[in-house]
Amino acid sequence: MSKQELEVIGQDAACCPGLSAAPLDEDQAADLAKVFKALGDPVRLRLMSMIASRGEGGEVCVCELTPAFELSQPTISHHLKLLRQAGLIDCERRGTWVYYWVLPGVLDRLAAFLTTAQPAGATA
Repeated sequence: MSKQELEVIGQDAACCPGLSAAPLDEDQAADLAKVFKALGDPVRLRLMSMIASRGEGGEVCVCELTPAFELSQPTISHHLKLLRQAGLIDCERRGTWVYYWVLPGVLDRLAAFLTTAQPAGATA
């Protein structure tokens, strides 16, 4: 497996100021739709959670991910590829195994996009 150049969407804070801040333009909506489509599958959502739960800078070996599912290794690899293509994770091969990690700031940018501004004095 070779390292691929991935376009990480939402790196620029101006890209996605927040769902309630301003309407998205076509490009912003298309970029975010890729991310949400990747996360819209239960297997990919679980994989993302397993990788992200290692914390910032943490990584997980594919050998730890595959046994958690009743799916073949090629199917797990396909789901991981889609998460990489969406700009959510990256990986590196080390010998026999591939290690995955969440790209820095990705989850924070998604959270910021989904967060709505609370009026002063309002409670959730």
